[in-house]
Amino acid sequence: MAGLSLRCGDCGVQLRSVEEAQAHAEATSHTNFAESTEAVLNLVCADCGKPCRSQTEVDLHKKRTGHAEFTDKTMEAAKPIDLEAPPKPASEAMDVDASGSAEPQELVSPEVNKEMLGELESMGFSTARATRALHFSGNSTIEGAINWLSEHQEDPDIDEMPM
Repeated sequence: MAGLSLRCGDCGVQLRSVEEAQAHAEATSHTNFAESTEAVLNLVCADCGKPCRSQTEVDLHKKRTGHAEFTDKTMEAAKPIDLEAPPKPASEAMDVDASGSAEPQELVSPEVNKEMLGELESMGFSTARATRALHFSGNSTIEGAINWLSEHQEDPDIDEMPM
């Protein structure tokens, strides 16, 4: 899907249309948009269903989760996609092995930059909140993590350690 797209200058998300940019602006209070020639993709993780809009997002998702299979749904009807995968219900968090017994999957905290985690903690953020912010903002900058925190401070699970 080549052609013109929009990029949010605040968070870098690629948007397909003015309508998507307006919806993004309403949801995030971001106002810095610019035209981009980068294609907006719709690559969906086969393991968890997370949509990725660029190859960079795919690469980050692969690095964070180890998931490697993506379905290209770019050519399907263009409608806004949710950028955050919904949490799986507790019933899906169980693995059934060949013997038929159900055992809980091992949950691990995501790996984040320890220096940035310490810096956020020194600013007064809890470990869980700082880890969540770094993980979901791409683990690249303190500013990105703080922006993510300000956008998601009302999330009901903001103080839960991401797993």
